[in-house]
Amino acid sequence: MQQSKFSTEKILSGLKIKELNEMQVAAIEAIGQHNEVILLSATGSGKTLAFLLPTLELLDTDNKSTQVLIIVPSRELAQQIEDVFRSMVTGLKITSCYGGHLRETEENNLVQPPAVIVGTPGRLCDHIRRGNITVDSITTLILDEFDKSLELGFEEEMSFIISSLPNVNKKILTSATEALEMPVFIGLNGPVRLNFLPEHSAPAEKLAIKTVLSDENDKLETLFKLICYLGNRPTIVFCNHRESVERTSKHLSEKGIINTFYHGGMEQQQRDSALCKFRNGTVSFLVTTDLAARGLDIPDIRYIVHYHLPLNEESFIHRNGRTARMDATGTAILILSPEETLPAYIDTEVEQIIMPEEQTIPEAPKWITLFVAAGKKDKINKVDIVGFLAQKGELKKEDIGLIDVKDFFSFVAIRKSKATNTIHLIKNEKIKNKKVLIAVAK
Repeated sequence: MQQSKFSTEKILSGLKIKELNEMQVAAIEAIGQHNEVILLSATGSGKTLAFLLPTLELLDTDNKSTQVLIIVPSRELAQQIEDVFRSMVTGLKITSCYGGHLRETEENNLVQPPAVIVGTPGRLCDHIRRGNITVDSITTLILDEFDKSLELGFEEEMSFIISSLPNVNKKILTSATEALEMPVFIGLNGPVRLNFLPEHSAPAEKLAIKTVLSDENDKLETLFKLICYLGNRPTIVFCNHRESVERTSKHLSEKGIINTFYHGGMEQQQRDSALCKFRNGTVSFLVTTDLAARGLDIPDIRYIVHYHLPLNEESFIHRNGRTARMDATGTAILILSPEETLPAYIDTEVEQIIMPEEQTIPEAPKWITLFVAAGKKDKINKVDIVGFLAQKGELKKEDIGLIDVKDFFSFVAIRKSKATNTIHLIKNEKIKNKKVLIAVAK
């Protein structure tokens, strides 16, 4: 095997990771030795790095064509993989393609073929049909969360994509659940299978499962009391329908609970804003559909609340996978109406939470998120935003929180106590000699 062009130690250091876990080590070895690998491992265990690191070794740095295609079920997962790859600082280009993203922007990014393309099935099909992707040069195909893509009905699109790649010699499939049957169109022939799935979604000592009984079929008041009981620890509330998500979020807001909501019917900027607020601590409560049950890499989520019972065991597993990640602990709480009982697949001991009569509204977050109407395509980066807020907005380093730079806009968390003065100071100032709209994110 040729000597690596990339230093794993340097990459891990840049990602602030001390060492690879057992699953990642096994995956890297298997992908290096075999042409077909199926990797099953729990959400949050580090699958993205497990396939990106060995993929680097497959890349010819002198080849200016696209060599790797990664298919994912959601735009959020595409963004996450792109962010991780960029953080590895390889000098190689990656482009993500997904619905909600301007196709023209993606087409411009594809004019000079990136080494790696990551995208959702529908948008990748569109680019292949338009001739925007150099399919003949792609030799490595990765299907991340492949069972979710199948579950969402992307068989036709995935079949078209795979049939359009004549020279693929390496296939890597990852999932956090067992797929019952592998579709013929994937074209596997005796793949190596790595199964690192625990017997349940998380070890019992890491994930606690509890219930709360609602006196009414409408659980809104019970949810409100539960959130007051839990306090302002990061919490995801799962509902089964978009309409329920917005209704639930509105009710909590009217009761004084600062929260945000997230579902597939929102515009991309709205979705990015909601996730950024939750990630950076501007809100502690995210109300969402199962869209957030996969692909979101948000650390330190303490509670998962099943406002609606999950539709099946797989949904239950993936929702709970947002907490108790890596070495952290977490709690999944099911709210049961008088007509509901625990699903049969929950066979562990379940504690019932008894809430006090009096409730106290959780303390409001100390951060607020600013929307900046400029991003990567405007040559704006995190350093530019920090410098601008420090010099023009008179903020200290500790007053500036997480920054998320997208293609055409950015989000930045700042201390709420400083927000009014900072917004006043910067309203007529320019970033890199350009007047940019900056306002509190909606």
